[in-house]
Amino acid sequence: MRKPQRGYARQDRVKEQIMRELAELVRKGLKDPRAGFITINDVEVTRDYSHATVYYTVLDDATREITEDALEHAKGYLRSELGKRIKLFRIPELHFKYDESLERGMSISHLIDQVAAEKPVED
Repeated sequence: MRKPQRGYARQDRVKEQIMRELAELVRKGLKDPRAGFITINDVEVTRDYSHATVYYTVLDDATREITEDALEHAKGYLRSELGKRIKLFRIPELHFKYDESLERGMSISHLIDQVAAEKPVED
């Protein structure tokens, strides 16, 4: 049986710290011209801190694949810079995934607006 968690778990703090540092590194430290405007939305870290899945979005959907290649190419650099900024026993292996939740949310909102516009107003 698991113990009830008190307060803010260490895993959550590490996740938040990785997210902040990666956002800063992508914004200032990444010199690859293929990497456009990248937004780090979320990070999921395994319990043993060996892997971290980084969810990101880009401003222009046309540059999505190019940005993915740039992030994969810079994976080692980003991990080594994380190691300099965060003191952990093991710096997690980074895995980048495009976050499609914003696009799905916008499409669902658009569908709801369409249905609301088609429905006649009853008095």
